[in-house]
Amino acid sequence: MSKRPAEASSSTQNGQAFPKTNVNANKREVGVDNEMGEFEDAWEDEVESDEEVVDAGAKDDEDGMDVDEIIPAAEDTEEPPPASRAYIPGLHTLGNDEELEADESVYHMRHTMRVNWPCLSFDVLRDNLGDERRRFPASVSIVTGTQAAEMNKNEVIVYKMSSLHKTQKDGDDSDSDGEDDDEDDLDEDPIIEFRSIPHHGGVNRIRAQPLPPSTGLPPVNQPYYAASWAETGKVHIWDVRPLIESMEVPGYTYDKTKVNTPAFTINSHGRAEGFAMDWASSGPSSLRLLTGDIHSKIYLTTSTPSGFNALSQPFTSHTSSVEDIQWSPSEPTVFGSCSADRTVQIWDVRSKGRKSVAAIDPAHESDVNVISWNRLTSYLLLSGGDEGGIKVWDLRNIKKAGSTGPSPTPVASFSWHTAPITSVEWHPTEDSIFAASGADDQVTLWDLAVEQDADEAGMEDTPEGGKDIPSQLLFQHLGQKDVKEVHWHPQIPGTVISTAADGFNIFKTFNV
Repeated sequence: MSKRPAEASSSTQNGQAFPKTNVNANKREVGVDNEMGEFEDAWEDEVESDEEVVDAGAKDDEDGMDVDEIIPAAEDTEEPPPASRAYIPGLHTLGNDEELEADESVYHMRHTMRVNWPCLSFDVLRDNLGDERRRFPASVSIVTGTQAAEMNKNEVIVYKMSSLHKTQKDGDDSDSDGEDDDEDDLDEDPIIEFRSIPHHGGVNRIRAQPLPPSTGLPPVNQPYYAASWAETGKVHIWDVRPLIESMEVPGYTYDKTKVNTPAFTINSHGRAEGFAMDWASSGPSSLRLLTGDIHSKIYLTTSTPSGFNALSQPFTSHTSSVEDIQWSPSEPTVFGSCSADRTVQIWDVRSKGRKSVAAIDPAHESDVNVISWNRLTSYLLLSGGDEGGIKVWDLRNIKKAGSTGPSPTPVASFSWHTAPITSVEWHPTEDSIFAASGADDQVTLWDLAVEQDADEAGMEDTPEGGKDIPSQLLFQHLGQKDVKEVHWHPQIPGTVISTAADGFNIFKTFNV
């Protein structure tokens, strides 16, 4: 078994809670000693001994004079530590002697995991520990793939991160009433366990087979699939169930030769690389996987009782690289896609000619990088663009493919991020909340249900010299470099996992 302690959260992690009254990201000077210094007594030459001090006190009492009026108390003359300042990206910049410091008071939980090679895509694996889990310590399992320096050093990895305790804040005390300490308050090192599969070529994107809500792992005799988009142009489907079981069941062993061989490989794309991929939310007896490549083609692979079958005819309405794909959560034959051609297309697999049935053209000013379909309000679709914009679309208003007329207007649009959006995802149980990440090293949490109070408008929402802070922006998590993907954990409410070039972050805030 491969086990090692997780690294402690980095001191350069940073979070911001919005609205502005809850801003928590601070910056401080590097190298400044914030501990209490030794007090220098200005009257040292006149105080010779303890006896003389006592006598002086007695004399003061006789004369009716208060010593504190002559010699101020030590705490009144100490220099306070440098004040922390709220950090707002786009408005503030860090100096050479400054670094970001997290405000732990807004995190319910925050952990950092470093990895040997960047993992630019991952997916959350469901487990048998139950839904709506709110107690600590928490346990999280994910599947991811590496971007190693050499093609033959890449892997598909299943990580299990356990003993994830809530954040210990300065000033936390044990129960003063003498009650037993809650196990939630224990401060122990998290544990990382992992199993890996050799993977030829870097993993551009990886997605796990979706499982029905309120269910755990499939029965023991059924596989749990994960698909990886390789930089070689191939899509591999793996059964990761044995890897999970080996970390859950003591003494469990598996045939590495069998597990290290893909259950199926999709060769439909030839040598064309790709990133777009999504499983349909259907039962294990009828799995469907969509994959899109940089040559604008989308292919469908389905499962049969005897295995997988890759269909040969592609979907071909896009004119540039397909960047992301999402199946409809309510219509089993409908899916959406976005592309570098600036469009979002809606498709029906039953349509003749393999052409899209509706489109948002253009959806963004530049490449549309990512989309997310709301699973609770199925007519809402999120999109994120290369220009840094995030838009929310009402699919009831989009036009049919080939029709004329003005393009639909998004029901909400945000331009807070200052670099390409790399990931967006709706909250699994709250239809107004979503998470986003960008190449500007930000992970942001949003709530469309928040409306700006007229009494709070104005200076409170616009820092001097800066841009407006949207009322819908709940939280901002900083500190990672080159953030690529963000996902909500479907079984632990409000828990967010993000991956970047420097590793993974797992956090839960008090805002969501």
